[in-house]
Amino acid sequence: MEIAVINHKGQDTGRKVTLSDEIFAIEPNDNAIYLDVKQYLANQRQGTHKSKERNEVAGSTKKIKKQKGTGGARAGSLKAPNFRGGGRVFGPRPRDYSFKLNKKVKQLARKSALAYKVQENSLLVMEDVTFDAPKTKNYIALLHGLSLTDKKTLLVLSEDNKNVFLSSRNLPKAKVVTVDDVNTYQLLHADRLVLCEGSVSKLETILSK
Repeated sequence: MEIAVINHKGQDTGRKVTLSDEIFAIEPNDNAIYLDVKQYLANQRQGTHKSKERNEVAGSTKKIKKQKGTGGARAGSLKAPNFRGGGRVFGPRPRDYSFKLNKKVKQLARKSALAYKVQENSLLVMEDVTFDAPKTKNYIALLHGLSLTDKKTLLVLSEDNKNVFLSSRNLPKAKVVTVDDVNTYQLLHADRLVLCEGSVSKLETILSK
């Protein structure tokens, strides 16, 4: 599969890159995508939620009324969960939500996400980009040239470029990552995926291992 390479103004450069069918043209596996996205979101959870149970609530342990003869239910402490200010029954406790996922499943999920982008015509290949200084207006000009100012975009760089990253950081719909850090969630969350020309071969190398 061949795709045209465009410049920073969205114009055809006359060059083309060949995308591997084993990565960009596979039959997408929705279950692998689900598992990978689920793991990614689970790893983002802090898991620091906590509520006090009956034995942790501060208060008197004095029996508030006699056991029998009141006509009501027995009550031994104001810290019981059925009283206001009492402890919570089976409340949340700190926990780790992360779970293990096989590398091959994660790899299949990323391939599937890339295949969906190709099917939706949401993938662009652009010549490599570098900025001399971190300026947001430079990145806005780049998006304007690609007609992507109102789209959620993911730009994949072939190598780390601090100026490009800092230039996009203030834009809520723009995301810049290196080819080593791209994941399934980011691929699916973006309306348009922009691969730098040099990142295509590196991405294919990573996903073909």
